[in-house]
Amino acid sequence: MNKKYYGQLFYFTFYITSDIMEFMSKQMIMGNQAIALGALKAGVNLVAGYPGTPSSEIIEFISKYKNQTGTYVEWSVNEKAAVEVAAGASYAGSRTLVTMKQVGLNVASDPVMCLSYVGVKGGMVIVSADDPGPISSQTEQDTRNFAQYSKIPCFDPATPLEAYEMIQEAFELSEKFNTPVLFRPTTRVDHAYESMEMPELEPCRKAGTFEKDSKRWVIFPKSSYMNHKRIFERNENLLPAEFSKSKWNTVEGESLPLASAANASSATPSNGTHSRNAFAAGGISYCYLKEALSILKKDNPDSKAISNASILKIGTPFPFPADLAAEYMKNNSEITVFEELDPVIEDALIALSGSRKIDCIIHGKHDKSVPEAGELSVEIIKNIIENKLSIKNKSEACITNTELISPELPVRPPVLCAGCPHRGSFYAVKQAMKGKKTAYCGDIGCYTLGNAMPLDMTDTCLCMGADITMAQGFYHNENDRYCFSFIGDSTFFASGITGVVNAVYNQAHQTVCILDNSTTAMTGHQPHPGTGVTMMGEIVEKISIPKILESIGVNPIIEVNPFNQEEAVAAVKTASEAPGVSAIIFKSPCISIAGKLGYKFPGTKTVESEKCIGCHKCITELGCPALSLSQKISAKGKQLVEIDKSLCTGCGLCAGVCPVKAIL
Repeated sequence: MNKKYYGQLFYFTFYITSDIMEFMSKQMIMGNQAIALGALKAGVNLVAGYPGTPSSEIIEFISKYKNQTGTYVEWSVNEKAAVEVAAGASYAGSRTLVTMKQVGLNVASDPVMCLSYVGVKGGMVIVSADDPGPISSQTEQDTRNFAQYSKIPCFDPATPLEAYEMIQEAFELSEKFNTPVLFRPTTRVDHAYESMEMPELEPCRKAGTFEKDSKRWVIFPKSSYMNHKRIFERNENLLPAEFSKSKWNTVEGESLPLASAANASSATPSNGTHSRNAFAAGGISYCYLKEALSILKKDNPDSKAISNASILKIGTPFPFPADLAAEYMKNNSEITVFEELDPVIEDALIALSGSRKIDCIIHGKHDKSVPEAGELSVEIIKNIIENKLSIKNKSEACITNTELISPELPVRPPVLCAGCPHRGSFYAVKQAMKGKKTAYCGDIGCYTLGNAMPLDMTDTCLCMGADITMAQGFYHNENDRYCFSFIGDSTFFASGITGVVNAVYNQAHQTVCILDNSTTAMTGHQPHPGTGVTMMGEIVEKISIPKILESIGVNPIIEVNPFNQEEAVAAVKTASEAPGVSAIIFKSPCISIAGKLGYKFPGTKTVESEKCIGCHKCITELGCPALSLSQKISAKGKQLVEIDKSLCTGCGLCAGVCPVKAIL
């Protein structure tokens, strides 16, 4: 097929065919959709997961084809539950897929670690999407490290098309070695688009039948010991040899042919006898490196240093393809490694140089040649190579007029939406507790933005569910402090219930504020147990948050509309003074889906310029993005306020704050 380089689009370099008709028959497929399609093509029987950017769309895409393929799909209550649901089906011989973001793997780690030792029967792939940056996560943790820690093989796709093909092989590998497999796309792969043909999807594989075998499926110390020995042999010898021959691990631009794994001992002499610029990369960093080299070759056509550059591409970072990498190291005296996030490939090459006595210097994060945190990019890698080779940046040299240099973009931090009920919830608590010694423990969700000024209502945010239990720590440490926790309805089901049980059992004094907006808003409005809808499209009984709280022993439990500030403030005062554990359920739908739920918007608000005194209290108290300063000036020279009607939902919070009732 005749191909033409097209450039970087939607985060990664991709190629289109010169045959226009063939190109037109293809579709632009999102990375997460490619993963979903690959799993469906592999005949996956059961899919479970918990929403988390950047992985959320995988299950949503699979759900669209569930009737066609017969695949069972669910949003589980959390990642631990998802892994355990999948494990049951996998023990029976069915193929299963679990999806989550990287911090969700922490929640799932208990069953995942045990599954590493027990093993599986049907292919089981665990997608843990990493978030370099981080863009929408608490941490920059690297799933490749967890793969090493848990002794589970890991795949690291570089493009959507590669992810589509790679995940099918991951299922095969899982069944071949009876092990779960980790699949580690990063944000730019998950959300990138690539042109590919839509596969024809057939019904999923026939579901397996569970065969009782307690010696295999019941985990005991003796069986773990024996399985540990088996896993060690697999990871130290079998898989490194197999991965050294895998198409996902390759060498590009090598002038001399690499020795195969079979005759590695008779390979080209070591000690870096060949002089070239050698690089190693994996995942999206490989695409960045390829594009950076392409640009440099175009800008420096006579540079032998650029034209002779070679790349070791690593698609299976664990177990590491040692034979392939060792041969590459023998042919190069220095290698610079580009990867996100931790120096996993770099460490593997350094260890290999020592264990096999290969004279090769490895550059990367350890010697600060490559940034140790955050995302890489084409520009970052290009600059590193230019500095390494002392090449002048031609794109900068050609700019002589300073007016051509774009100014820095203004900082635009995220804010709660106009009309968001969380703003009313936070403001009610703030007003009710003025002048009192408090601790406001936040959680993971849209409401984390309650930390921003002017609300300033989130003192801590650690991880999902930690708001409830951390508030108990504050109370037991300082029992004269009023301790509040803020948690969303979806997060409450995922990880909040055990914290409430702990609070009641251990006699804490705290107020649990449940911000019930009837959805999992931050990750894309997925359903949860309180919505009464499943991913299979079934209408089920809504699980009642008040009944759960009542059964645990929480009292009082007050449900209130956060937009009714008078009632909301009164509820906070009542709950905060009650002994033991109290709860306030601030119930109002997420403004983004309120219309779909039948909510009638009251109409936008307007500022009467004749009444407005320019005190700006509505802006400085609430921080609503629909409120801004007007060009109008009052008689006393004060800048007036105006409301952007394209943003305003008519919630009325600002009208209640205005001291002169100028907002109608």
